[in-house]
Amino acid sequence: MGFLSEEAHFFKEVIIMFWTFVATVFSGLGAAGIALGIRAITAKRAPKWIIPVFAGLGMLAYLIQGEYTWFEHKKSQLPPEAVVVGQEQLKNPLRPWTYLVPQVTSFTVLDTNSLESSPNNRDIHMFYLYRFEQSYTDAVSKQIHLLNCASKELVPLDDSGAPQVERLRTLADDDRLFLAACI
Repeated sequence: MGFLSEEAHFFKEVIIMFWTFVATVFSGLGAAGIALGIRAITAKRAPKWIIPVFAGLGMLAYLIQGEYTWFEHKKSQLPPEAVVVGQEQLKNPLRPWTYLVPQVTSFTVLDTNSLESSPNNRDIHMFYLYRFEQSYTDAVSKQIHLLNCASKELVPLDDSGAPQVERLRTLADDDRLFLAACI
């Protein structure tokens, strides 16, 4: 994705949004067809309004299914050396069902192939963390981090390789990143 030009990336986004729209419309048409079948079976005693209601529910169900299966689908595409070390769940008032079952909207992956120990201090490791965010076209960002396993301090590095000390954080003993990188 990082190798695509801006125009190619835009074109890819438009194509993905177009096919999502087409699939959503066909889900609505399929659900409306079920409602038409119900009306035919009941000799048209079922009310006419069930057709647009079924169409709307079909489209909504398709979009919700896509949102909830995104995380597992993306995880299945990761190589074996990628370890999921964090995830964020969303509770959104515009999507009231997320209060019942929170939706994973982003997650962080440790690339264990990039894990390197400092030659001077074996407790200090440098590695890439990738962050995946759900959107029409998935956003992926990566950043180099340093982790001191002895003190459990994690600090990101900027583009020039300098530590961003203001973003330093201490990990807990049971943090998945700490366990994957240090143990």
